[in-house]
Amino acid sequence: MVTICEVGPRDGLQNLPRIFSVQERISMIRDLADAGLRHIEAVSMVNPARVPQMAEAEAVLAGLPELPGVRLSALVLNRRGAERALATRADEIRFATVASDTFCRRNQGMSTDDSLAEFGRAAAMAREAGRDPVAVIATAYGCPFEGEIAPARVAGMVQAVIATGASQVILADTIGVAAPADIQRVHDAVAPVLGGTQWGVHLHNTRNTGYANLITAIGLGATVADTAIAGLGGCPFAPRATGNIATEDVNYLLARQGIESGLSNSRLADLVDWIEARVPDKITGQLSRAGWFPAAAAEVAA
Repeated sequence: MVTICEVGPRDGLQNLPRIFSVQERISMIRDLADAGLRHIEAVSMVNPARVPQMAEAEAVLAGLPELPGVRLSALVLNRRGAERALATRADEIRFATVASDTFCRRNQGMSTDDSLAEFGRAAAMAREAGRDPVAVIATAYGCPFEGEIAPARVAGMVQAVIATGASQVILADTIGVAAPADIQRVHDAVAPVLGGTQWGVHLHNTRNTGYANLITAIGLGATVADTAIAGLGGCPFAPRATGNIATEDVNYLLARQGIESGLSNSRLADLVDWIEARVPDKITGQLSRAGWFPAAAAEVAA
């Protein structure tokens, strides 16, 4: 069983030149839920001066209607972000730690070791509040500043976050450098320390390897796949960062692989059209251009 975590409202919007209004973000999240998404990374609790696209996160969460059966996540980078998230309706906090010390300092203003310590404090706060703490290990497959990341370093971080309370671990190819062999290599290092902790992947398609990486990760036991509607996404602090693997394309891929997703292709397509009307040059998914095959089976996964 693979759970798709939709990160479009967060990762998808954070790097766009156009700033989506609070109401547009609420509409986007609602439509994603209507399309069948049951896990949505809705906001990030970051400094709006640095990432204005993510301003008013609390207003977005407060403005959402009841979404039965939908788990809402908030991404945080530090304890202050965790405090903000825990004051909202967010069901879980996703705390970003970074395998690259250089990237961590640029992205979060702290070292990797400091970030791991912050995660431990945030995880304890989340558990006390009855929420799930998820550790996202960014640049797990490569860094734009340091280059290759040693799998042993990633494994050490996984061991550390599990020891301090992570309910789940997400390995992120933040700048889209991995190929399937890299997914395998990091998994081989990480598997001995995972124990029974569930893990997943956050994949960017910068070099057109994201979908192959996803199939490899699923074959290795990943139970969570981060995707973004229309293939939106990218990190403001990573040079030449481009979009995530597209939710609608992943839905097609999983259907062809015989894996149930529970998503409606037609509703996803409508949402891609809505996004394209606002940012017409940012759509990287292919399904919106090529269409489902065979066309009569477009709702096979719904």
